[in-house]
Amino acid sequence: AAATLCSACKASMDFEIEEEPSVSTSIHHSSDKKGGCMNRLGSTWRFLQSAHFFIYLTHLLSTWGDRMWHFAVSLFLVELYENSLLLPGVFGLAVSSSLILFGALVGNWVDNNARMKVVQVALVIQNLSVILCAVVFILLFVYNTQITTLWNGWAKIVCYTLVIAIGVVADLASTAMSIAIQRDWIIVIAGDDNKLSSMNATMRQIDLISKLLSPMAVGQIMTFSSSVVGCGFITGWNLFSMCFEYLMLRKIYKMTPALAQKGDKQTKEEEVSEGNETTFKDHKNTSSTVSVEGELTTNSTDDKESGCIKRILVPGIRTFRDGWIIYYRQPMFLAALGLSFLYMTVLGFDGITTGYAYAQGISSSMLSIMVALSALTGLIGTMFFTILKKYCGLIHTGCFSSIVQITCLALCIASVFAPGSPLDLSVPLYSRASDQLEDDTTSVYPNVSNASVMKQSSINKFFRYDVTLQLPSNLTNSTEIREYISIALFFAGAVSARVGLWSFDLTVTQIMQEMVSESKRGIVNGVQSSMNSIMDLLRFVLVIIMPAPEHFGVLIILSVVFVSAGGLLFFCFARKALGKELLKCVCMKEKDSENNKDANVVAESFL
Repeated sequence: AAATLCSACKASMDFEIEEEPSVSTSIHHSSDKKGGCMNRLGSTWRFLQSAHFFIYLTHLLSTWGDRMWHFAVSLFLVELYENSLLLPGVFGLAVSSSLILFGALVGNWVDNNARMKVVQVALVIQNLSVILCAVVFILLFVYNTQITTLWNGWAKIVCYTLVIAIGVVADLASTAMSIAIQRDWIIVIAGDDNKLSSMNATMRQIDLISKLLSPMAVGQIMTFSSSVVGCGFITGWNLFSMCFEYLMLRKIYKMTPALAQKGDKQTKEEEVSEGNETTFKDHKNTSSTVSVEGELTTNSTDDKESGCIKRILVPGIRTFRDGWIIYYRQPMFLAALGLSFLYMTVLGFDGITTGYAYAQGISSSMLSIMVALSALTGLIGTMFFTILKKYCGLIHTGCFSSIVQITCLALCIASVFAPGSPLDLSVPLYSRASDQLEDDTTSVYPNVSNASVMKQSSINKFFRYDVTLQLPSNLTNSTEIREYISIALFFAGAVSARVGLWSFDLTVTQIMQEMVSESKRGIVNGVQSSMNSIMDLLRFVLVIIMPAPEHFGVLIILSVVFVSAGGLLFFCFARKALGKELLKCVCMKEKDSENNKDANVVAESFL
């Protein structure tokens, strides 16, 4: 009996011991849930206090102000110059030319100065220049009559010149700010390539959102109030943004001690890898200096004025020349050149695309929807970049992105030859669509009187395909769908290609961030901005040569050719970088090894 009682007690103790874990497990699970929530809140709070969040916030304020200004300045110039596009064209030409001439100098200045000093000076110059331009616009709007009659109209010309000149200074300062933050600071803050990819994608998403929403904001203000109020809003925004960005940048600088240490001096390994550049600078310095100075100076070496000019111009020209040589010597030169080729396109959603869409009879509301869709596909492209890089590696991501972009642009090529396309190479280069309207209407509809058609066309001279509005309903219904096939294919290709475009852009951006030495980031990216401006300027020149909608199909074909050439240049870079591994599929296990050896392989293949 005692033995039985003892065994029963032991069993009950075992039962109690077995019951305790279930109670403690439930308590543990509930504490895990609470702990998980607290950890998520804690991680969110740490992110809001981190340098990553502050750099995103700074970039949001900066890009929002830039997009508002670039949108509004063209509208202000059109309104002041009697609805003419002359002043916006001159302004765009001046900005592009200044970047071509001074891009290398701006980048060299970024390299040769401390990081905090660069962003301080660039931030103040950029925002104060925009504020000054806005004040000049307010004076022009308020005192337009008095300024027009002052000095026989020369006062107004002086104001226009002042606005364009100050606007160029603001754009150069914005370029310096972009190089410093997006091409230098972000690399130091990120620390490794995975975080760098994520930060690049987030920065691009902020840029795309600002590009979509900020023009809408300032446009609504100008529509429901006045242009003067719009100028005042831009002035207040830039004043607030300048102060807030300054405080944020100082905080980021203090939170990231590595930003205070700038690699101004190259290591021996870098000097060996850039032996061609060092040789050019050291062994050919005397002869190049003599040749450059010989072109700039006069025979009178004792002239103080020529000596002053020489001291100012010669270093600038030498920096300009050395910048392009350094850019050419970089291992990722072909990839960077391929990116610049993408700027020679009329397939972006800018004023050129808008004008062509209007000529095809597209309404403003439909065009705004297309712009919104392009921004949405651009955001998808940034997510496509991060996912593809995770599984395929950086260089393979660029190859796939280029293929996606070119494939989508095939729809734009199809739109050139589709029904409803205005392509007509028999039309003279500088003729207007209305000049050919009467002949076209008579040939297509010989039994229809075109008196009302010509009356409508005299009002809407540029809208060639609006003539169906005045035609009999049976003819209109039979041709309406066919007329919009071309423009539908055009927008389908242009919108869908944004996925590959922004993924490719992020790929080349990170390649440049990783492969350009710290001491040359500024000048290389400055020359890259100059190269982008050259292609952008070439685009404007081609549009000026072929402004008629009948010739826009040629511009579409040329744009796709340049985009394809850019992709081909990147494939050449990828072939030299990866060799036979270019055609191999890179899985997640091989990703890290590929990323680690990319720089070494590229350096060995190019040097």
